[in-house]
Amino acid sequence: MNTNRSIGGIDPKVKLSLLWIFVILNMAYADILSLMDPTSPIRAVMAGAAMPGGGLMAGAILMETSIAMVILSWVLNYKVNRWVSMIIGALNIFAVVKGGQGLYYAFFATVEVVCMLLIIWFSWKWTNPEGNPA
Repeated sequence: MNTNRSIGGIDPKVKLSLLWIFVILNMAYADILSLMDPTSPIRAVMAGAAMPGGGLMAGAILMETSIAMVILSWVLNYKVNRWVSMIIGALNIFAVVKGGQGLYYAFFATVEVVCMLLIIWFSWKWTNPEGNPA
């Protein structure tokens, strides 16, 4: 019996990786729509408005942590994978809730936060595949 499978039959590493891909696609498309929104701060920056210090770097770090989790979900060991997924998920929730504006962004943010809460929940409930205490 493969103890690395969840109740739904999907390997937890695969499940986490797929959820991170879903989050990234939603984040990227929300940002793309922000470029079309005339009231968006992103569009204002694209038109030459000053960017707050470190704003681009903060955005790059946020996206890179999510992108890295697609691979890290596959390669990290059980214990580290669980904690990194929960920590990065929580940090991304904070950033998504704090950023953006408009009804379209609220929709995307809701989908992203629900998905990241699922990532945290699945990571928390994931049992050790070797059956040993973590």
